[in-house]
This record gives sequence, C-alpha cells and structure tokens, in this order.
Amino acid sequence: MSRHLGAKKGEVADIVLLPGDPLRAKFVAEHFLDEVNCYNEVRGMYGYTGLYKGIRVSVQGTGMGNPSMSIYATELIVDYEVKKLIRIGTCGAMQKEINIRDIVIAQAVSSDSNMTDKIFHGCNYAPTADFSLLMKAYQQAQTKQVSVFVGNIYNSDEFYRENLDRLHKFMDFGVLAVEMESTALYTLAAKYGVKVLSILTVGSQLLTQEHLTHQESEQSFYEMVEIALNAAIES
Repeated sequence: MSRHLGAKKGEVADIVLLPGDPLRAKFVAEHFLDEVNCYNEVRGMYGYTGLYKGIRVSVQGTGMGNPSMSIYATELIVDYEVKKLIRIGTCGAMQKEINIRDIVIAQAVSSDSNMTDKIFHGCNYAPTADFSLLMKAYQQAQTKQVSVFVGNIYNSDEFYRENLDRLHKFMDFGVLAVEMESTALYTLAAKYGVKVLSILTVGSQLLTQEHLTHQESEQSFYEMVEIALNAAIES
C-alpha cells in the first residue's frame, strides 16, 4: 500500500486511466472492464483493475487540480510501477472552431501553476505528451464520428476567476482548451520516464458560454474512454 492508495503490490495494472471524478472511475470499471476488482476506497477515491480485450487495465480517480493529481500520479508510478497513464477528463474550449462534445488531445501544456516553477527554479519547462500514445489516440478518434483537435492546452489552478486577461492571451496564441490537472501529470511523467497523455471532452465553450447537458456528457465520456483504452493497449 502507498500513503493514499490501499492497493497491494500487483493489484494495479501497468496501464491506468485517470478520471478526476472517482464516480467516473466506477463508471469505467462497470461499463468497460471485465473481471473487475476494486483495490481502493481510501478517501472515496475509487480505484479498479480489470480486463479490457484481455489486457489488464486500471482506472483511478485523482480528484481536482494539480496537487491532487500529483499525489496519485506519483504513488501510482513510484509505488506501483505504472508505465502508462492517461487522463480522461473535461475541458473548456478556448477557440471558436472547437465545439461542445469535441475531443481535445493535449500535445503540450501551458500553465499558470507554480509547480514547474518550484522544480526548475523559475525557468520555464514545457511538459509534453508521449508521442506514441498521442498518435494512437488520434488515430482512434478519427475512426469515430467526433471532431478531434491536437495541440497546446492551458492548465490553470483557478476554476473561477475574476480577471480573464490571462485566459484571453492564451486564446490569442492558439491554445485549444483549459483544464486543471495535466501539468502535474506530464511533468511527473518526464521525471520518472513513463508514458502519459490527456484526452479531454469539451464540456464547455468559453466563448459562447455553452455547457454539456448530463446526457451529452455521458455519451461524450463513453467515446473518450474507448479512445483512451484502445490507444493504451496498442501503443
């Protein structure tokens, strides 16, 4: 066991999907995996391992924000020797051509988080995705009837913000979408030499103020999970 996960050695697979919401982890386990075992209920942050097309896969809730992601990602990598981690979450679109329910795959992450600042002593570091995972995910997305965008995303420590100037500056430079966990995931992957990727469903459009309904969210989430699972086992 690690400090925040109750799994024993061998109970977590080499491949782990990472939704922020622990109930989404439960949803993935129930709808996509066979022979499922729940290995973690500590703090209500559910974790499961099962089989997808005969291959062992785990799914672990991470909570919201970089600090929470960094705890679970670190323990999965260091204590359980996980080799591939794919974040499956939602994001807010920042470009007018990106619509609700579209898929965004994060090639790189810009951020206002001070996580990398602390590590690199004030220098800028650009964390990036694993190319093999990214390529497979893009190919999987193209087989589905969804629009997919690949590029730079913005990772923020703020969900509610009073000043939108910084957000608009990132929009001006072509950043696709905003979310809250990928900086920690990508930076830790670089540190420990593992493969990571963030695949995101557009849950809101910041320019039009549109939002997914609950039903639309579930349908889009289903497609994103399939993309992630197939990319993970094929890369």
